[in-house]
Amino acid sequence: QVQLVESGGGLVQAGGSLRLSCAASGRAFSIYLMGWFRQAPGKEREFVAGITWNGDMTFYQDSVRGRFTISRDNAKNTVYLQMNSLKPEDTAVYYCAQGRNSGVSYRPTIADFGSWGQGTQVTVSS
Repeated sequence: QVQLVESGGGLVQAGGSLRLSCAASGRAFSIYLMGWFRQAPGKEREFVAGITWNGDMTFYQDSVRGRFTISRDNAKNTVYLQMNSLKPEDTAVYYCAQGRNSGVSYRPTIADFGSWGQGTQVTVSS
């Protein structure tokens, strides 16, 4: 069983930046796919970004590509999401997730992830 704890959310003005962190414990971190999802009020949880176990492949939702960057530090059991040029439509609860496998060759879906953090709120004001 893995425990995932997100941090770094908050309130930011449009155009600003935030860096989310997700610290993992309790299960091997370095061998699994990791990802970030988000859920806005009244909407389904959606994929934001994913990274394979060794970081050789990254995946992004089209609306965040070029603005968000996912990375990981396996020595620190931590995955990051750097979010730049934030927009009001990025407002959501952001969740960290651990994959069921080390990686995929396609953009991951929610079915590829089996463990979830509690989420951190990101609010972007206009």
